[in-house]
Amino acid sequence: MRGKNMYRFYVSKEQIAADKIYIEGTDVNHIKNVLRLEKGDWIIACDKEGTDYISRINTLSSEQILLDVEKVQDSDTELPCKIVLFQGIPKKDKMEFIIQKAVELGVSEIVPVAMKRCVVKLDDKKSDKKAKRWQAIAEAAAKQSGRGIIPKVANPVSIKEAFDIARSLEYNMIPYELQDGIEESRKIVKESCTKKSVGIFIGPEGGFEKEEVEEAISKGIKPISLGKRILRTETAGMAIVSIMMFEMQD
Repeated sequence: MRGKNMYRFYVSKEQIAADKIYIEGTDVNHIKNVLRLEKGDWIIACDKEGTDYISRINTLSSEQILLDVEKVQDSDTELPCKIVLFQGIPKKDKMEFIIQKAVELGVSEIVPVAMKRCVVKLDDKKSDKKAKRWQAIAEAAAKQSGRGIIPKVANPVSIKEAFDIARSLEYNMIPYELQDGIEESRKIVKESCTKKSVGIFIGPEGGFEKEEVEEAISKGIKPISLGKRILRTETAGMAIVSIMMFEMQD
């Protein structure tokens, strides 16, 4: 049976035992009393790492639901390329919106980056608190959009640290409003879609400092144009990820 119309629940490795899966916690109430599923109904249990377990409900109790695994398969909702979004930290609730939409579009990881023009300044205590909140938003978005993984939201880093992280990726791009050459940009984006891992650098509300872009280019990060219009920080990343998602989608 195909899993397109089945409800998806995330489980840890400890909840998987051979051909059985044990669902516990708040999901029990949701399955029983909200969705009103019964014995014999189908469920997708996902291990958060890209594997789906197509299962049927065996028994339901007040504290646990036992599933019989019928089929194990790779999640078919993941892109073939790992996309890491290096996002200049915006103010107010824009970051939450960016995380939610980036996860829906297929990003694998979001790295909040403190850049020179960032208005928001986070100390270590605030960074930890924000990171936990942002991770919860990523998990909710992953569930809503049927992702096979729960994308990671990293603790905020400096732009130099972000450049170091990007070195581990196969390909990196930096959309920049002063960059010319839309045809060359199309070629770069198309090439990026053939790679296993790609980093995308997006500036905060005020954009990048020229020195930040120059340093990025010196490290092999390719500058691209997204057209003649100036895009907001919450739009630019979504624009490039949408293009890549469409290009790579089976």
